[in-house]
Parts: sequence; C-alpha cells; structure tokens
Amino acid sequence: MVADCGGGTVDITVHEIIDGQGNLKELYKASGGPFGSIGVDIEFEKLLINIFGADFMETFRHKRPAGFVDLMIAFESRKRTSSPFKPNPLNVSLPFSFIDYYKKYKGGQVETAIRKFADPDVKWSSQGMLRLTPNGMRRLFLPTLERIKQSVGDVLNNLNCRGIKYMFLVGGFAESQVLQQDIRKEFGHLLKVIIPQDVALTILRGAVLFGLDPTVVHVRRSRLTYGVGVLNRYNPAKHPKTKRVSKDGVEWCTDVFDKFVREDQSVALGDTVLRSYTPAKQGQKSSVINVYSSERPDARFITDPGVKKCGQLMLDLNDIPVEDRSSHQRREIQTRMIFGDTEIKVTSLDVLTGACVRASIDFLNK
Repeated sequence: MVADCGGGTVDITVHEIIDGQGNLKELYKASGGPFGSIGVDIEFEKLLINIFGADFMETFRHKRPAGFVDLMIAFESRKRTSSPFKPNPLNVSLPFSFIDYYKKYKGGQVETAIRKFADPDVKWSSQGMLRLTPNGMRRLFLPTLERIKQSVGDVLNNLNCRGIKYMFLVGGFAESQVLQQDIRKEFGHLLKVIIPQDVALTILRGAVLFGLDPTVVHVRRSRLTYGVGVLNRYNPAKHPKTKRVSKDGVEWCTDVFDKFVREDQSVALGDTVLRSYTPAKQGQKSSVINVYSSERPDARFITDPGVKKCGQLMLDLNDIPVEDRSSHQRREIQTRMIFGDTEIKVTSLDVLTGACVRASIDFLNK
C-alpha cells in the first residue's frame, strides 16, 4: 500500500509485485479524499473564529489579505515542526496588522480576547504570540488524522487487500511526525509502515520512473463503471414501461446503460472492448456518443441515480467513401476501446469498406 499524503488530498493505492522484474498488479481501485494537510489549516482558522469572531476574521481576510497570508505562513512553520515527542508549547506569531486591525475593529486587545476564550490549551505569551500547547496543536490535527485513518482502514478491510505486508507513507504531509506516529500506532501491528527518505520527493521520483517504463503496472482496477446509453429490444419481463419507445413498428427500451467496464473490475494492460454503432442517418458526417460513469456496478439505465455524463466518443465519418454503397446497405462502425493504461484509447473501422474512421474520446468537454 502507498498512502500519498499531500497538502490537499490523500491518495491510496494497493499493488502486488507479480514477478522478479518489479511489475505490478493493482489489487484495489485508487481511493482517498480531500483530507490533506490543508485540513489542519482549516481547523486553525476555526479556532481563530471561535476566539476573535467570524465577522472579524472574514473582514480581516478581505481588508488585510497580506496580513492574513503572513498569519497562515507563521502557523504553517509551527505546524511543520509540531511533534508528539516535544513537550514545549508552540508560539504562533500574530502579525502587527492583525493586532492593530482587531483593536480598530473590535475596540479591544487581542490578549483580552484570548484570555476571555478561557481554553487551557490556548494562551497569550509574554512575547506577544498565540501559544498552543502540544495537546492544543494535536486537536487541530485530529479531524484530518481520523479521516486518513478511516480511509486506510476501509482499504485494509477490503477482501482484495488481505495480506498486505507493507505500507509506504509518502508525500509532503508525511513529513509530519504527528501523522507518522498516529499511522504507526493505528496500523503498526497489521503491517510494516515504511517512511522513505525525502518523502516529499518520492512521488516525483516515482512519476519519472513510470515515465521511463509505463508498462510496469500490468493490471489496474477501474474506479468507476463506464458505458454508453443505447437502445435495446423491449422486454416486458425486465424493462419498465416508462422506457418503452416505438420505432418503425418495433418496440425498444431506451436509456439502457451499456457497460464497457465495471467499478473495481480488473483491467489488464491492452484489454479491449468491442462495440458496433450505426449512424442514425444516411450520409451522416460525424457521430457523437455520450459516455457515462457511475460508482455503482449494477446501474441499469443512464437515468439511474449516480449515473452521470463524463465524456464523449466522437467518430469522424467524413473520409469514408460511400459512392459504391447501395442505399439499403446498413453502415456499421466497429469501435475498439483499449483499457488498462493511464488513459482510454479508441480506434474505429468501417466494417463494409475496411476503412479506418478517425475516433477520439474526450473527458474534458462534458
């Protein structure tokens, strides 16, 4: 397992080494969430709001943006040096602009507000700084730490992840001794927690090595279920009446979710999915097919809850000669989607003429 703990997110992957060359098989889909070190900053801001008031903090942020940045930089330096092994309190320097603006805005002293807050873990130091005890600093870390431990625990409890022996803790946030101790305390009895040297650079080095050999990951797990919406012959035994449509005297079921790959399905490097599509009109110059995704592997229709449009499959039919084709001939475009790499690739072929069709898949312009 690799837990990449950064500033904004935590990303968790699980792989198995399948041969002596170090090639990998993904055992569980990539997971994690938005609980990086910025969560500690958010808790610090909440503390300031509780002490000085939400109205003042919001006004200070907008009226004195440089002072607010200086304040968060001062906290960042103390956050980085926070350690469960140091009993000394941590002093956060409050910029002069903060102290001066509070006096003008509230008509009082910063020191008075802190003392009135009456928290034993938060005090005003004689050097004119906000003083946090080690327990006070840990309270700021706690919500983020709990979410990280919950996410790691969910992965370890998955049946596909039984028998994991090692966990690599990497990323900028992994430099925090508070995070390191909590992860070791929580999971050290289940697996060996390894923290490499220069943890902040480990992901960058891995990206470079992967660029040199992109085939090192032989098998991946699909994070979502992907497919398109199609028409199927209507079957009253399994299709709802609300999806029934008639076309040329034939009853069809609309909005059927035709799945290419299912959520958490193993996809090997080079695995392909073959589908055939027919343009709606004779002489059509292009065809655009919407691609949908869902976190549910059992979604039946593109209108089901949780199914959303995520991209488009575009077929350029301009270059296909149609002069020799009689009007009754059915035009069939065979589309091959290649999975298992870091991106989905697509190729298409006109079945009747054998000509290649320019095809692309776009997940940006939804």
